[in-house]
Amino acid sequence: MKNELIVLGIDPGFALTGYGVIKASSQKIEAIDFGCFETKVGEDFSDRLLYLSKELKKIIIKYKPDIVGVEELFFNKNVKTALKVAHARGVVLLVCGQFGIPAFEFTPTQVKQAISCYGRADKKQVQQMIKILLNLKKTPKPDDVADALAVAVCAANSYKIKSVYEK
Repeated sequence: MKNELIVLGIDPGFALTGYGVIKASSQKIEAIDFGCFETKVGEDFSDRLLYLSKELKKIIIKYKPDIVGVEELFFNKNVKTALKVAHARGVVLLVCGQFGIPAFEFTPTQVKQAISCYGRADKKQVQQMIKILLNLKKTPKPDDVADALAVAVCAANSYKIKSVYEK
């Protein structure tokens, strides 16, 4: 394993997709960049997915992540929304494949467990832990951004553990 690992975390959505880029080493973990891609309400859905693809490619080209962590779909009661989010996840996984970057998927419970040591932690607990772990001055907003950073931290830790056991 390299001394430093660049990890891109993604919290996929079709209205907002959060992203977080972190650098992880054996000594520390730090946020490099984070934000979200926001698509326009009322715009054709295929154009929204195309926008997501283009913006994600810009982040990948800029930061050259070693791995990508993607949050798995949390199925809510609105099937229509879940299907649209699934399309966004598909775009994320496709773009990762186009760049040859390994993508690891994590359930919300796995991410919460990795960040707060409690799989049923609420959003505020996860956000507070991300702020502490990454030594941020304030909690990243909107929630999708904090979630993406949490996915990135989860992916970095999982990758490090996997690397140890594969030796």
